[in-house]
Amino acid sequence: MSSLKSGCRIVCFIRLMVAGVCLLACFMGLGQVAEPPPATSILQDLRSFREMGSVLFVAAHPDDENNQLLAYLARGRNYRTAYLSLTRGDGGQNVLGPEFGDELGIIRTEELLAARRADGGRQYFSRAVDFGFSKDYLETLKIWDRQQVVADIVRIIREFRPDVVIARFSLVPGGTHGHHTASTVLALEAFKLAGDPNSFPEQFRQGLAPWQPKRILWNAGGSQRGGGETNFIRMDDGGKDPVTGEAFTDVAGRSRSMHKTQGFGNYTGSGSSGPRTESFALLAGAPATNDILDGVDDTWNR
Repeated sequence: MSSLKSGCRIVCFIRLMVAGVCLLACFMGLGQVAEPPPATSILQDLRSFREMGSVLFVAAHPDDENNQLLAYLARGRNYRTAYLSLTRGDGGQNVLGPEFGDELGIIRTEELLAARRADGGRQYFSRAVDFGFSKDYLETLKIWDRQQVVADIVRIIREFRPDVVIARFSLVPGGTHGHHTASTVLALEAFKLAGDPNSFPEQFRQGLAPWQPKRILWNAGGSQRGGGETNFIRMDDGGKDPVTGEAFTDVAGRSRSMHKTQGFGNYTGSGSSGPRTESFALLAGAPATNDILDGVDDTWNR
């Protein structure tokens, strides 16, 4: 009898989903008939209801994200997955045309949104301004409005409510863009403040509440990084999208190719669905041993 009731609930849920899609279609397009979403997109959305985990990836610019990891988390694990780019890339290069500054920032914003449509993630930004190459992260923190950017990251953590935050770059300065190091410095600062009810209380008047992720990690890279180290968490983000059968490397390649102004328009995946190891180091929060979401209940029991 209980299995029959469960089956009825599932049928009712699917009917509600279909009705919701139809209702949404009625309101889209200002009276025009909107095309229904592809069946694969609907199935991916339905699969995402099975898992409750969430991960926020943080870096400095458009094209700094780890597309393979985002695709694996969003499509392989069905987690709510988002990328926070602190800047919109308006201080970068443009290999396609004469647009720079604010115009380039608009183009690269659209490129990031297209990348997320490809890999299944969501996209956020802060108010940090991309002012060109900076060798020193301390210089970056002087030019950026540090308090404002930290407030933005805290707000996004409280809004998105990730179980885990992942920073793209090391805290150790040198050998990279100053914006890169600064993005991790500020992400770590925001991680420690997001759960504090005394930090940025004005956000609570906007309907937000304190939220403390379980941990923040540095994504040290793929198989070639962190070779002999033993203090890294290792995770395989290889395999195939269970809905489309596409290798995550190819999904990541399509996502990466959206950064056309940066010369990635012809970027493709390897076609390999074999194992691919990512390495992570703990920056703050609860330790983890086997997986980035160790200790997080990603089921409906939560």
